[in-house]
Amino acid sequence: MKNNYITSKIDRLFMAILSLENKKEAQIFFRDLLTEEEIVEFAARFEVAELLGKKVSYSSIVKKTGMSSTTIARISKWLNFGCGGYKLAIQRLHHSHTNPSLEDS
Repeated sequence: MKNNYITSKIDRLFMAILSLENKKEAQIFFRDLLTEEEIVEFAARFEVAELLGKKVSYSSIVKKTGMSSTTIARISKWLNFGCGGYKLAIQRLHHSHTNPSLEDS
């Protein structure tokens, strides 16, 4: 999939994210970058992707997260037919939980 939206500004943002060394640094960076509401929204979307990956039903996800079925369907589309970012992050997160030495404070 082509990333036509990537500009030098966006590339620089991704490089800044990659420069963060631990969870605390990520927390303070994203809090400065985003509103609390945006962070909560992104976390909810990631939770939905994880639940979809576990084959949880849409109705259960709606009840658990409060997300609309339309948003859940959109996340499902990107989870299953997107660039693979959700799956990669979920896999890496699962791997870090099975190897606690990889987690940062």
